[in-house]
Amino acid sequence: MPVTAFLVEDNKVIRDNLIPAIESLSAARVEGVAETADDAVAWLISHDGHWDVAVVDLFLRKGSGLNVVERCRDREPHQRVVVLSNYATPEMRRQALLLGADAVFDKSTEIDALIDFLETLNGPH
Repeated sequence: MPVTAFLVEDNKVIRDNLIPAIESLSAARVEGVAETADDAVAWLISHDGHWDVAVVDLFLRKGSGLNVVERCRDREPHQRVVVLSNYATPEMRRQALLLGADAVFDKSTEIDALIDFLETLNGPH
């Protein structure tokens, strides 16, 4: 069964490239997207318990990905939240992890690590 992913990314070019990469290189299927923190939180609430992983950018068109991460603290035990950002500095990584992120990946250098992480969510093959 595919992993249900939710993508919070405001850059259309990145979104249009990332979704097919995620879907072709992992068992994840992107079931929803949001460009703002408010839209992301609304989607997550309306799909409560029915998503497996949220992939969240830090800097959004409106709001912060850190707010989205923090709002996911009370998620189900099987649900994961990861940050994917061009600003994965040591301080941002620390802050995201403190707010409840399971992992932080740099968009420019760690896409393979994100794909590997998504593959672990599907269980052993």
